[in-house]
Amino acid sequence: MRTNGIHANLSSDFVLRKFAGENESNNMKKLLVANWKLNPQTLNEAKKLFKEVSNFKIHDPRFELVICPPFSYLSSIVSHKSSVIGHRSLVKLGAQDVFWEDKGAYTGEVSAAMLKNLGVEYVIIGHSERRRWLNETDEMINKKVLTTLKAGLKVILCAGEPLNIRRKGLVAAKRFVKNQLQNDLKNVSSFKFQVPRLIVAYEPIWAIGTGRPDKPEQTAEMAKFIKDVLGAMFHVSRFPEAEPRRKASFQRGKQVRYPEGETAFSYGAGGAGKFQVLYGGSVNSGNAEMFLEKKEIDGALIGGASVKPKEFGKIIKIAQRLS
Repeated sequence: MRTNGIHANLSSDFVLRKFAGENESNNMKKLLVANWKLNPQTLNEAKKLFKEVSNFKIHDPRFELVICPPFSYLSSIVSHKSSVIGHRSLVKLGAQDVFWEDKGAYTGEVSAAMLKNLGVEYVIIGHSERRRWLNETDEMINKKVLTTLKAGLKVILCAGEPLNIRRKGLVAAKRFVKNQLQNDLKNVSSFKFQVPRLIVAYEPIWAIGTGRPDKPEQTAEMAKFIKDVLGAMFHVSRFPEAEPRRKASFQRGKQVRYPEGETAFSYGAGGAGKFQVLYGGSVNSGNAEMFLEKKEIDGALIGGASVKPKEFGKIIKIAQRLS
């Protein structure tokens, strides 16, 4: 099978084994992702910032921190990370973007294989700033998602509505986000065993860098909605025990044959809750707890506050306490 130029030759037995195994180890950590964007301005500043952030005590295995510096600093920070805090640190590295081809005449682009070779584990895809300033389309984002999953990296897919949509109400915002997810995740079902590697960052565009975050209660409602959308897309039931016709078949990691002949997988009770949804949009130490204490919200994608060590350190402490 070929999907947008990407092979997806997966045997059902391998998929089942892989999916079940990854599910067993998925303990749903609180996840903080630091998106440094186009900061800082020098390599020395980047190393200093990374060291300051790494010096915060990150001891809880239920908590994970991902640092996403600019491409130009990644290689140096990988080396710096090994010398400063060691290979086994809970601090992980992420990239702010990726290209959908592995090699070729694509000036200025970076492939998923290159990132993986550097030690990167996460990739931010579809950030609203790239959609806006670089005119990234859902089709382009979809290709990036597929190639990143193929490489075995974790995807942090950004989705969120603009202000003109949100002014129409939360229902309109949900419709917008659902449409984004369906377009950006087209054909991802071919990589079903990679579903645990898929993270969605809900970032209402009107809240990013404006100092006007969303209301935590509405973010929690949107996060739950996103998990339900993902569950429906990947045939993962949130409440398999409430489906009498399928109850006998819904065992952890077991294949299920749906009437239409599609193959589904169950995570067990509360299945779609296994999807991780983060919040992004003017998160700071003053409001982080209000978002992270919501059980539907699994972490945060943080921009401006992540390049302010003292401020970010406070957010780290809050996230660890709530993990």
